[in-house]
Amino acid sequence: MDPDENHRGWAERSGDFSPAYYAEIGPNEVSETLATVFDLYVSDDANILEVGCSSGRHLAHLLDHGYENLTGIDLNDESFDVMAEYFPELAETGTFHTGAIEELVPEFDDNQFDVVYSVETLQHVHPDDTWVFEELARVSSDLLITAENEGNSPHRGREGAEVSYVNDDFPLFHRNWKQVFSQLGLAQLLKEPGKRDTVRVFRVL
Repeated sequence: MDPDENHRGWAERSGDFSPAYYAEIGPNEVSETLATVFDLYVSDDANILEVGCSSGRHLAHLLDHGYENLTGIDLNDESFDVMAEYFPELAETGTFHTGAIEELVPEFDDNQFDVVYSVETLQHVHPDDTWVFEELARVSSDLLITAENEGNSPHRGREGAEVSYVNDDFPLFHRNWKQVFSQLGLAQLLKEPGKRDTVRVFRVL
């Protein structure tokens, strides 16, 4: 699967793992963990960006916790129609862009956001596009947060397995996120393993 095919798969996705699928599930354990992290480290007026926001269930949870300066980007343009139906207050409050993170993030200014985060999004970035991780670090002035599927082993990783396929459908690229962002000059503040995802909080130095 090349980068363009990878993008098309998510831009046109329906059914499982689509914007409607996630909207119907609503906020989850990761949403709650993010809100707790934000309460610890982030001011109420922080400028926040979620990459791969889908229909906005995590952003909606943050809005409920008093964070209003919210921006989201997603490949699937149905995300924001679904958001308007399920999370209308978020749709009216936030700023949203349709497109790939590789196309949109380079357009943002240095340090434009106080916090940049992703939930099960960076794990789908094609190996040819990993340069975008540096762009994510560039546009954050303070925190970068990953909530990615790192496997369920005690060490939360999949040594020797660089990629797996979900339901023989789409690839999930396994990466050492601490290593990825440490090499870009960020320091890991927190690691919180969950039932499915591991949340890691990095600080821009």
